[in-house]
Amino acid sequence: MFIEKFVLRAAGGSLAAIVLLAAPPLGAQTRSESERLEKLERAVEQLQKRNAELEQEVSSLKKQAAVAPEGKMKTKVTSDGKSYVEKAVVKEEKPPLFVVPRASEFKLVLGGYIQVNFEDGDVSAFEGRFGQTVVKDRFRLRRTRINLTGDFAENFDFKVEGDFGAGDGLNSNRTGFSATDIFINWHQFAEANIKVGQWKAPFGLEQITPDSSLIIIERSLPTGAITPERQIGAQVWGKPFTNVWPEQKDLLTYYAGIFNGNGRNTSINDNNNFMYVGRLELMPFKGKIFGQNSSLKLGGDVLNSRDDKGTNISQSLNLLVNADGSLSPFVLPGADERTAWSVDAWFNLGPFDLIGEYFQEKVNGRTVNGVPPGFADFTTNGYYVQGSYFLIPKKLQLAVRWEDLNPGQMGNDGIHSITGGLNYYIHGDDLKLMINYIHTWSDFREANPQFGQDQFNEVIARAQLMF
Repeated sequence: MFIEKFVLRAAGGSLAAIVLLAAPPLGAQTRSESERLEKLERAVEQLQKRNAELEQEVSSLKKQAAVAPEGKMKTKVTSDGKSYVEKAVVKEEKPPLFVVPRASEFKLVLGGYIQVNFEDGDVSAFEGRFGQTVVKDRFRLRRTRINLTGDFAENFDFKVEGDFGAGDGLNSNRTGFSATDIFINWHQFAEANIKVGQWKAPFGLEQITPDSSLIIIERSLPTGAITPERQIGAQVWGKPFTNVWPEQKDLLTYYAGIFNGNGRNTSINDNNNFMYVGRLELMPFKGKIFGQNSSLKLGGDVLNSRDDKGTNISQSLNLLVNADGSLSPFVLPGADERTAWSVDAWFNLGPFDLIGEYFQEKVNGRTVNGVPPGFADFTTNGYYVQGSYFLIPKKLQLAVRWEDLNPGQMGNDGIHSITGGLNYYIHGDDLKLMINYIHTWSDFREANPQFGQDQFNEVIARAQLMF
């Protein structure tokens, strides 16, 4: 509006000046009428031309102001050699970079997490790694994972995840990227989801607890020695009361799966048999006690598998007892049939959690085509009890765990550990710091002092970031 008024006033002022200049002074010689008209026409012509230029510039400025987003303008200074002119122009921006679903996904999420450990003392002794399997002090990229999850309108969801921190033996000083979870899940009916791909077989409460949600830095030795970890297969699972009793939908959850049984990222089965796994979870109570949110969850698992020679039956940690009482992964020297079961309980009362789990596995050798198994039958059992309490609500947590594993392959070959730790939650599990002290002792080493020390101590610290 100001610019338009200025143009009109400028035009009026210029016209008046021209008229005054064109008018002869008093007493001057009178000019002919045609000469005066000719001068006036030329002056008006110039004025109209200038006025049209100003109107065009005003129109251009209006258009820029209409299309330019707020805060996206910048001042441009130009010069004609005599003076400087400031002019508001649209700031040019690079086009944004974005990702869109390739198919009919209505939800697509990119995420991941990083866990970095510092391990000092008798490193991983609580896992049976001492003597001939000793590990040196180290910084460790425990997990470095990236994942993509999504949902389809047709009631399918999926997950693709890999780990940069998983060593693959490519050479002595680097690691290779490997797949962890890769699956498709059909969830149209909450009572009966169907899942295919690779993920953790539903056996063991601590094993199926997400890595980023663990209260103690590392899982217990009984969990690592007996549970089957990730497998390739298919599973039916669900919550039967979701629709018939919505307020108690978490009362019962079941899992029933069939898997190859020889671990993750393995494209072939070791034989024509499969591993069968089942789990039931019962939540008989969820409410308040003394004004605090509370719950009780109970669980039970069962597993059966017939394996051939060369299969690792302790895919997470160690189970084979060495001559000096230390442990190594148990790779079968012959065929076997193994049956395992476990029970667990998790009680929560406000800032306090109490978790316990017991495992047992029977490993029996099988003679195949006249070839004996090459090992004696044995029964492994173990348990852990873990308690934790928030000293500062949702910020500072104290944790303690007692664990015991009896491999059952030699007389008196048990390994026991007690762990104490502190967790500081900077931003929940997304950003937290953890520190653990672990004391371990070996029954076999105590009974056979010629093999060296029987008690071990370790400190583990971890920084975790989720994104």
